[in-house]
Amino acid sequence: MDSGAGAGALIPPTVTAHLKPHRFALTVLLAGLATLGPFSIDTYMPSFPDMGASLHATPIQLQQTLSVYLLAFALMLLLHGALSDAFGRRPVILVSLVAFVLACIGCVFSYDINHLLFFRGMQGFSAGAGMVVGRAIIRDLYAGHEAQRLMSQVTMIFGISPAIAPVIGGWLQTGFGWHSVFVFMTLLGALLFALGWRYLPETLPPVGRQPFSPRPLARNYRMVFTHPVFLLLSGAVALHFAGFFLYIASAPVFVIQHLKLGESQFAWLFIPAISGVILGAFLSGRLAGHVSSHTTVKYAYLLLFTAAGANLVYNLTSSPSLPWAVLPITLYSTGMSLAMPSITMLALDLFPPNRGLVASLQGFVQTMLNALVAGVISPMLSWSPIALASGMLLFLILGRIVWMAYLHKQRAA
Repeated sequence: MDSGAGAGALIPPTVTAHLKPHRFALTVLLAGLATLGPFSIDTYMPSFPDMGASLHATPIQLQQTLSVYLLAFALMLLLHGALSDAFGRRPVILVSLVAFVLACIGCVFSYDINHLLFFRGMQGFSAGAGMVVGRAIIRDLYAGHEAQRLMSQVTMIFGISPAIAPVIGGWLQTGFGWHSVFVFMTLLGALLFALGWRYLPETLPPVGRQPFSPRPLARNYRMVFTHPVFLLLSGAVALHFAGFFLYIASAPVFVIQHLKLGESQFAWLFIPAISGVILGAFLSGRLAGHVSSHTTVKYAYLLLFTAAGANLVYNLTSSPSLPWAVLPITLYSTGMSLAMPSITMLALDLFPPNRGLVASLQGFVQTMLNALVAGVISPMLSWSPIALASGMLLFLILGRIVWMAYLHKQRAA
């Protein structure tokens, strides 16, 4: 498919004229909408010990609050994009924000682990709309290198949230207890709803919308989800991210047990790691228009393999200590974030009329793998720093194999 096909072609001139002077505001808003996912994952991690005592829950049960959230998040990703293709970008985001706020309120008033699991699932169903539909909005408005630059800018701002989320969570936990974490999420969702209601434009006019009925939907899902190139590109992004997310999901054990830090010191992991995400996104934006997407990904792999290899060697030869235990994770996240916008744009350009659906399915692939990492792989590997480092390298090798299969298919085509 032509990478520029359809980009902005259906956007009314009045919308385009309105957006161009406010591009920075749009970037911040889209990044803010995407922060709901990281905040829902990272903010409550420092509260695990207190939540376990309050709810009479085991560590495994608390870990499942993350797995349930990610599973619901992944399942709903299948619909967010299709809904936005059918009914418009703006209403899908606003309705999802209302549902997110209600789910957060439910978490605040949960009095046992089963109630918390239910409302965490509700959070998962609603938190992904901003991330998925935001990608479609970017591609609605811009093409080629301009789209990659804006995606990189959103990633840079969005990347701050996983760094500050556990820090805020630690402060709230220390000062007010675990309920205050979900009060904070409630207020964040309400603020984003108010800003979205005021500033979020509709970028998909009725003439460009797809029918929301079973037969066309099934056809479109099958068309995208059975496309070999889509699967390879989505798999590469998901596997690269899994090597990083393994440490995020294992943060309570990695920070408290291996690094021997306190509940309010998660920043020692998250700030360096997310600084790498921001740096990688910045580099991606700077390279856009100067080198090809494939060359950008090549540079990213140099960083990724250097980081994963150094991480394994360090943990084989030393006990984890600061700052050496987190520096390879920082370098890895830089390479991951450098590659992600380029690969994401390649996937979105495969089906221009169905960008929302493509973004949904790409997010679904990534989030299902994240759920597997959080629920199965992290509990299996987090007991050992060497096992965590080996897991990171294995995910990277698998991602590289998938990317090479994509390149081979492109050359054959």
